[in-house]
Amino acid sequence: MRITFLGAARMVTGSSFLLEHNGFSILVDLGLMQGNDEERAGDELPFSASDIDAVILTHAHIDHSGRLPLLAKEGYSGPIYATEATKRLCSIMLLDSAHIQESDAAWKSRRSAREGREKVEPLYTAADADAALELFQSVPYCQRAFLSDGISFMMIDAGHLLGSASVKIFYTEDGSEKSIVFSGDIGNTGQPMLRNPEYFDSTDWAIMESTYGDRLHEKAEGDEKDVLYKRAEELAEITDRTFRRGGNLIIPSFAVGRTQEILYLFRIIMDKKILPYEIPVFVDSPLSVRATAVFASCLRDDYFDDDAKSLIEKGINPILFPSLTAVIDAEESKKLNQRKESSVVISSSGMCEAGRIRHHLKHNIWRSDSTILFVGYQAQGTLGREIVDGAESVHLFGEEILVNAEIAILKGTSGHADKDGLIEWASAFSHKPEGIFVVHGEEETAAYFASMISSRLGIKAYAPDLGESFVFGDTFPEEGEMPLRRHSAKLFMPRLEELEKEKAGIDAIFSRLKNRAENTDLSDEKNAERLGRAIKRLADEFSEINRKWNKNGKP
Repeated sequence: MRITFLGAARMVTGSSFLLEHNGFSILVDLGLMQGNDEERAGDELPFSASDIDAVILTHAHIDHSGRLPLLAKEGYSGPIYATEATKRLCSIMLLDSAHIQESDAAWKSRRSAREGREKVEPLYTAADADAALELFQSVPYCQRAFLSDGISFMMIDAGHLLGSASVKIFYTEDGSEKSIVFSGDIGNTGQPMLRNPEYFDSTDWAIMESTYGDRLHEKAEGDEKDVLYKRAEELAEITDRTFRRGGNLIIPSFAVGRTQEILYLFRIIMDKKILPYEIPVFVDSPLSVRATAVFASCLRDDYFDDDAKSLIEKGINPILFPSLTAVIDAEESKKLNQRKESSVVISSSGMCEAGRIRHHLKHNIWRSDSTILFVGYQAQGTLGREIVDGAESVHLFGEEILVNAEIAILKGTSGHADKDGLIEWASAFSHKPEGIFVVHGEEETAAYFASMISSRLGIKAYAPDLGESFVFGDTFPEEGEMPLRRHSAKLFMPRLEELEKEKAGIDAIFSRLKNRAENTDLSDEKNAERLGRAIKRLADEFSEINRKWNKNGKP
């Protein structure tokens, strides 16, 4: 069995992995590239569609599914296997993606015509998306499905998105059965509505994501229900302080998954009466509205956690409430920015790269009374990442706009497992796999996490580059310790520089006080006493620092 890494290799987006065995070719995911990844790799298919025999899709997010219409456009007519929920979500997401492709191409074509250049064709159209959707075949969790002689697969719940899956592919080689596990995107524990990720307990090789492989989510104390309520309280606090200033709370959110989780938190705020007033919430994204309807259509299916099920069994929809308004019409969307009353606006895209959220940012990011609240990962090269990283101004619709709004991040809302969660996933195999390929991480993150797997778990691990191919069973490459060392240095070097800066400030204070003491009029007893007290306070603070940091001679 040979694997070729055609996307999400030392990059976060564009998931695509090609498996070839005895003349049979399987594509696991085929996502769009985003941000810097798109500039580096583009979105054209690096293979012939006629060479693919089957596609397995881990989940519906566009960075995993977004090039399937292009595959159909180029002639693929085989099956696309996914869970039923993934199939339903793709029925709206792929058509939405096609609409964006067509709209962008039309806009670029108008500009090209003015400049005397050729018309720009969309990557694919709505007709191509429809053709791809006709190829979907639903596969339940934990049920083995057969692809060809000696090749089959099984899916389990990855806990990342409604219908998301980790996939185990079985194949026969030299008379014995081997297996490869694809993690897909591994979910964070304790997410609203969704079940925690499930783990496979054995495999020969694994391909796993590393989006948060170098970071830990901030952990809240208590069981999962307590943590969920604390998250709702944090959201309520951000909402309340924004409303008290008279501003709007603008939430850039991924239309599928994250929007519904935020609605669930607002539902908790309403039900528990955490705030003493009704919160007007607007979901301003046609895709988000349709995705919410898909979530609602799956309420009776086995996708949700016990808390969500208990509401459903009582006849309560966990993501709908009276003060929620769905906005589909573009004119109604514009009117939101004319409202005098404070409100919550949830709009896509989650990384602020396209869609109506950019209009809401234009009208709010310059306002010191408003808040921009981020609730998901922001990839390098995106507008969302710019804002989170502290940009003083942003470029929107030909204007440079100052960032005066409060920029906030709702902790614990990531749909991805953090470093500890990823290690737990890799530790779940009762027999260590022969090797793990680490994907879906920024270049340094993927290399670092591969080194960590090797050092902590004793499993060979490697972060492949785009286009690299390997034959399972051949010598497995290893990342080595250097990425681990580089990451460790990154953890303390900036802080050491900060310490040096603070030390210089303390030296300046000491020099200033010493100079004042040497030049104080000794006949001015009152002034001398005041200066003496100031020096004593500073000496006491230094004494406390010395006591703490020199304890047992260790930091």
